[in-house]
Amino acid sequence: MDELLEALVSIKDKRSLRDFLEGILTPKEMLEIPRRLQVIKMLKKGIPQHQIAKELGIGIATVTRGSKELQKGHFKGI
Repeated sequence: MDELLEALVSIKDKRSLRDFLEGILTPKEMLEIPRRLQVIKMLKKGIPQHQIAKELGIGIATVTRGSKELQKGHFKGI
């Protein structure tokens, strides 16, 4: 994990970061990760979990997982 984090923080521009991510992630992962970020942002705004799942077209389990991680104190920088 440290090696991945070091690689990510060493990338200086958005285009290079996109190229890196497209190289290591599948097309499905490239869609899922931004969607998970949307979940976190919506949860932080107080939007109900069922509404988030419906609006984003995802399962409630995905939203619940995000909620649990948020409760653990993750995502403070977002």
